[in-house]
Amino acid sequence: MSFLEHLDELRTRLMVSAIALFAGFLVALIFIRYVFDFIMLPLQQALPPGGRLIYTEPAEAFLLRLKIAALIGAVLAAPVVLWQLWVFVAPGLYANERRYVLPFVIFASAFFFGGAAFSHYVLFPLAWRFFASFGSDYVEFLPRIQPVFSLYAKLMLGLGLVFQMPTLVLFLARIGVVTPGMLARQFKYAVLAIFIIAAVITPGPDIVSQLLVAGPMLILYGLSIGIAWVFGKRRKGEA
Repeated sequence: MSFLEHLDELRTRLMVSAIALFAGFLVALIFIRYVFDFIMLPLQQALPPGGRLIYTEPAEAFLLRLKIAALIGAVLAAPVVLWQLWVFVAPGLYANERRYVLPFVIFASAFFFGGAAFSHYVLFPLAWRFFASFGSDYVEFLPRIQPVFSLYAKLMLGLGLVFQMPTLVLFLARIGVVTPGMLARQFKYAVLAIFIIAAVITPGPDIVSQLLVAGPMLILYGLSIGIAWVFGKRRKGEA
């Protein structure tokens, strides 16, 4: 395709993705009461007895519901967005490589949902309890709902993207950019990069939450080496 045809194709994929995101937003908005309770109730229960989440701006609670709907809408629309991404890059692949479209979308969606679930059920509750543990007779923890949700969304989206590592390696291995031998040789640098990313994603300085992020990433990196070995192109003299 020409450059203008590529731009037109990109516009089409972006429009379809935007429609999917908006549809997910509307679905989440319809069920916002249940979604709001699903996210906020465990946070309130982790506070000291009698503790509650607060808001200090008139529109803060209302805008929070819209932001929650946008976040859940993005999660719901993830398979469609990933499908559009594949359709956009597929013309540059060989015919035998295009058959991986369904595994790509399935794996990418599953890993994204897995990262989001890991954040919701494991990482964020532990980080939240850590922050809530510093209350005393002199200091009362009264968290505002807006920064709490910002932290929640950052961790959920961050873990969802981090869990895309095997899917990204699958794509790069199929086009011959990475090989299992290359990934294995770069393991020590990958460990350093993983702990840096874990330090950026996690909200606090405690080593426990950073290990909770770095641990699954190391497992995913090992899984990525296996994926590159199974699906990657073989190079002469390369494992």
